[in-house]
Amino acid sequence: MHKRLARARDMLQQKGLDAVLVQSPVNRRYLSGFTGTAGTLLITDSKSILITDFRYTCQAERQCRDFMVTECREGLWDSLNSLVREYQVKKLGFEDDFFTYRQYIKMRENLEGIEPVPLGEELNILRAVKDREEMGIMRTAARISEKALEHVLPMIKPGVTEREISKELEVFMIRAGCTGPAFDFIVASGWRSAMPHGVAADKKIEYGDLVTIDFGGKYEGYCSDMTRTFVVGKCSQKQKEIYETVLAAQHAALEQIRATLRGCDADSTARSVIEKAGYGEYFGHGLGHGVGLEVHEAPVLGPKSETILEPGMTVTVEPGIYMEGFGGVRIEDLVVVTDNGVENLNNFPKELMVL
Repeated sequence: MHKRLARARDMLQQKGLDAVLVQSPVNRRYLSGFTGTAGTLLITDSKSILITDFRYTCQAERQCRDFMVTECREGLWDSLNSLVREYQVKKLGFEDDFFTYRQYIKMRENLEGIEPVPLGEELNILRAVKDREEMGIMRTAARISEKALEHVLPMIKPGVTEREISKELEVFMIRAGCTGPAFDFIVASGWRSAMPHGVAADKKIEYGDLVTIDFGGKYEGYCSDMTRTFVVGKCSQKQKEIYETVLAAQHAALEQIRATLRGCDADSTARSVIEKAGYGEYFGHGLGHGVGLEVHEAPVLGPKSETILEPGMTVTVEPGIYMEGFGGVRIEDLVVVTDNGVENLNNFPKELMVL
């Protein structure tokens, strides 16, 4: 946590701020380690304060060794007002992508003499590069996901509903140590597999269906995210062609991705393979996104992303082809960017499986 706080303070200096106010659960946890549901951080160039209520003071003192824990008794804004006056805070950074308008008004009304400064993505970007501890947690989360998918493979057959598969994945992952799903699982079969975000429904799997499964769990606060696509019973030539095109696109991107590459160049590498095969119009989303405490976070791998990849960034690589009325294929791995390439956290086979 000490290194994370140091990076937050570097940001304060760069933006000329006296302090930053943190209320979003993910940034609060990232910077302090606090996992309770009620808490506010105030970070200056020399002080780290966590304001919480009676329910969480004991928990906060155990979890947040780098923070002074203050119990809020007279109301949050009164407590904050006392602190900003004590530490002579004038320019106060806040999470404008998290604050509601009502919270902003309360801040202006209750904090005397401060100038609120919107931070945009500045705090969120701090989370983009993972440290050794975070990567270890995410490796475990990825392993649980793969075991869960292996567990449900025998279920993927005609007559079984998408929702039944989704629930079995979730139950297995919780029993294996996850606290719950990282997002609503996508289990999309047949014509529904052409829906990139086709959340599991009551549709029954049929003979000859493509079945796309996109899922992940939360383990110690961090997310996993992977996708595999299967064919049930018998594979047509077109299904095979589309699958092999998507797989070739993913392989090309995985070979190209490394530190110093731009997000748009990673996307272009995969997209060009799909376009050359004649399916460019059917790949309508970006190549990938960062994963961490949230399943979608910085950086972005997409056509407009100028982000320069750095070692330790953890991103998905998930090209796809989706044809309405026919079906779709997506293959997704979660990888860690390194100086020389990537470390793939997913080892589940990617050769076309006909179940």
